[in-house]
Amino acid sequence: MDEARAVLDRLQRIEALERGGASPRELLGELRALVGEAEAWARVEGDERAAAAVERCAGALGAPTLRG
Repeated sequence: MDEARAVLDRLQRIEALERGGASPRELLGELRALVGEAEAWARVEGDERAAAAVERCAGALGAPTLRG
């Protein structure tokens, strides 16, 4: 479950950045990276609901997905 670990690690990094007062630009970059990692995890799991959720998040962030 390397994909799941990558998502959890990224979430911890984002939380640490928020606590440290990171800039919105820095947080946005981390969130976009999170979308890519979540997409990889959803692909491995083969869960269509998870994949759809990732696409909605990517759309909200203006990030491309592998599907679209």
